[in-house]
Amino acid sequence: MLAIFDEHKGFWTKERKKSLYTGVLFLSGAIVAQVAAGRYSAKSMTSFVGDIFLDNLPTMNLNYVIVDGAFIAVIIGLGLILLKPRYLLFSLKVISLFIIIRSFFVTLTHIGIYPNQITLGDSPLDQFYMFFNLQDGFFFSGHTGLPFLVALIFWPEKFWRYLFMAISALFAIAVILAHVHYSIDVFAAPFITYAIFKLAQLEFFQKEYALIRGSI
Repeated sequence: MLAIFDEHKGFWTKERKKSLYTGVLFLSGAIVAQVAAGRYSAKSMTSFVGDIFLDNLPTMNLNYVIVDGAFIAVIIGLGLILLKPRYLLFSLKVISLFIIIRSFFVTLTHIGIYPNQITLGDSPLDQFYMFFNLQDGFFFSGHTGLPFLVALIFWPEKFWRYLFMAISALFAIAVILAHVHYSIDVFAAPFITYAIFKLAQLEFFQKEYALIRGSI
């Protein structure tokens, strides 16, 4: 983090550094909420329900997309945000808000795992994925929503917008074909994500978003 300050000394005023520390704390709390929600949901799951897509599609093992691909997408997104400090403050806070809202939703829905769902293996990434209980929350799909959120954040930059929209679509297809999400989880994700983005942009983090627009 100090390296970021050294590289962008003109950007990192005392006020912005304080905002960054707040964002990091917010994100840390959001990750704790994510883990707690996943564990609570895993203990509270009931029976599965029917799904028009899952009932009619064969199960495909797409763990390499769902797990490995997700970590690659996170690394790309994180690197992009760190390289563009004017995006960092808003990104930290809106992503934290996304995780917290999704964690709340996860605690409300305890539908069981769909039969024949692909299980995770013993690779380090799979174990990391399971440690944070990322596989135990259904509604709404983080695989679909989070890349879409990054696309919204970087909307003015066409390359990154289209890349993360494509990643979101790829993950949406993969989690349905692997039967690790119900279709409602996937189709609802972009709408909820857009609402979270607009709340952050227009209500909660207006000043941070103004940095992206270059209006302050």
